[in-house]
Amino acid sequence: MDLDHEHHAKTRKTKTRHEQQQQQPTAMETLPNEIIVHILSRLPITSLVQFKFVCQRWRALAQDPVLADMHLSLKADGNDPCLILHCDFPIRNQLYFLDLSADNQEYKDKVKRLYVPFQATMPEFDVVGSCNGLLCLSDSLYNDALFVHNPFTMDYIELPESRQYPDQELVFGFGFHPKTKEYKVVKIVYYRNTSNYSYSRARRTVYPQSDVQIFTLGTSSWRSLGKVSYQFVRRPSEALVNGRLHWVSRPRRYHPTRRIISFDLADEQFREVPKPDCGGLTRCNFHLSVLQGCLAVAVYGNYGKLEIWVMKCYNEKESWVKEFTIGAYMHKCLKPNLDRDRPLKIWKHNGKVVRVLCLLENGQVLLEYKNRVLVSYDPKKGKFRDLVFQGIPNWFQTVVHTGSLIWP
Repeated sequence: MDLDHEHHAKTRKTKTRHEQQQQQPTAMETLPNEIIVHILSRLPITSLVQFKFVCQRWRALAQDPVLADMHLSLKADGNDPCLILHCDFPIRNQLYFLDLSADNQEYKDKVKRLYVPFQATMPEFDVVGSCNGLLCLSDSLYNDALFVHNPFTMDYIELPESRQYPDQELVFGFGFHPKTKEYKVVKIVYYRNTSNYSYSRARRTVYPQSDVQIFTLGTSSWRSLGKVSYQFVRRPSEALVNGRLHWVSRPRRYHPTRRIISFDLADEQFREVPKPDCGGLTRCNFHLSVLQGCLAVAVYGNYGKLEIWVMKCYNEKESWVKEFTIGAYMHKCLKPNLDRDRPLKIWKHNGKVVRVLCLLENGQVLLEYKNRVLVSYDPKKGKFRDLVFQGIPNWFQTVVHTGSLIWP
């Protein structure tokens, strides 16, 4: 009996000790929420998304708008971005992502496929734009569907239908204005009466009428601002700077030069932005970009040379500075005879050899060549480096993206 009594006593002590250990809070649980939010805000988005599956308290923290705002502000200040790769070849549209700031070996130097939860509704799509971690996607087949989507939280909303015209051409923009705190989708519709067929000398269809339509996230319907006096190249806005979307205009009979046109998301007005005095901007040989929050123009020169001009002080012509001059570069997989297999759709949207994406944290310029290769250029050494990532698709269009938990 004494042995049995001693055994039961030891068992009770062991159980009591185990129960006390279970009841003791972990170091993470004893920290105030403010400190936890500060720590989490410094994590890459890939780590932050996994964090919310640990427990209910951490899931609630991941949904805290304070954390989302702090994480976004830190990632926007000089950190390397995520890249969204849009691939529509060979069969169906896919989105992939690459986290250039990831420390986690699961994501470092690897391309991961993103699930698009509404793809059954819209199997073929174009990327209108990226803003604060949100993507805007448009239907590339029928032009009658638009979605705003956070690819990391999986939140999305389908926008209501807007006015359609029988024969139309669409130009989109998507952005956020820091003063109004509003996200807006801009849809510029160029259309014509189907009975009047007009062609230019190049046999390009001319759409003489226009309608600018605006949708503000959080509202229930589109608004019409009336017509616009500019004809834009049929591609989404290439640059969002200071709450303003930017496009390049098409040359017209009485306005042969190409202009840089902005649309202010606060007062909803179009304005012309002064161009740099670098010459050659009257032809279709430049594109817009954003470098460290400034509007930039990449100008194609002779023999594959590329000049990058940056507007240091917005809307001041004298502040344009030639920041980089990049020489010609040709990767071995970019030989001309390989272009015969180039997807027609990607070629239509971006026929240039090289596209300036962003400035990396180490001061190097990130470039995309022929929708096939990502290359970094070191301006100090004048050297190129091919960036190799596991799982990268053969053809893609790159969207500079800031991964976030934001959802308006």
